[in-house]
Amino acid sequence: MAGKRTRVKRLPKRGHYDRQTIDAILDEALVCHIGFEAEGQPYVIPSLHARVGDVLYLHGSSASRMLRRLGEGVPCCVTVTLVDGVVLARAVFDQSVNYRSVVVLGTAQPVADPDEKLAALEALTEQLVPGRWADTRPPTRQELKATAILALPLDEASAKIRTGPPGNAPEDAEDYAGTWTGVLPITQVVGAPVPAPDLPKGVKVPQALADYGRRFAR
Repeated sequence: MAGKRTRVKRLPKRGHYDRQTIDAILDEALVCHIGFEAEGQPYVIPSLHARVGDVLYLHGSSASRMLRRLGEGVPCCVTVTLVDGVVLARAVFDQSVNYRSVVVLGTAQPVADPDEKLAALEALTEQLVPGRWADTRPPTRQELKATAILALPLDEASAKIRTGPPGNAPEDAEDYAGTWTGVLPITQVVGAPVPAPDLPKGVKVPQALADYGRRFAR
């Protein structure tokens, strides 16, 4: 998975290159950030994504400058990050966060096949809420035309993970013994579903939404 470009150089022991680890982080994350260049200016745009096998699907409006540019074959960098905690050390220098991140490099290809395009949209919908595709209206032909789908192969990808307590310097233990040190865990919490104003009375919350909070339980 990792070539020279995705090999972790800073704190290499935190690098992970197995697909199981990479896939798990990509599948849990709701938002990715896509880096690309247009007219000499670098951009990093937040977006949605979905992984299907060895491909990461990206989508947006057919009029999107980012998707048009990527569709022209411009190299891109896609990243996701999950923050699991704030790491508080005795010294400012040693403070950090616990995190799980993935970097994917490559060239995305426009998806033209209607069946693959529809399957990608289903995957993107299921990435947000598993089971949602079956509960909602499928896209119309016009909506499909207005949506661009790009496929980015997971040929160059790596994960970087930090876990555990702070790395306090031994020399700080005596002089700053009264400084609290440890980890503040951070988790995502899903609130109760808020119905749309035009939702008819009596429509029950789907089980997939009722169970949604389990997705972030660790």
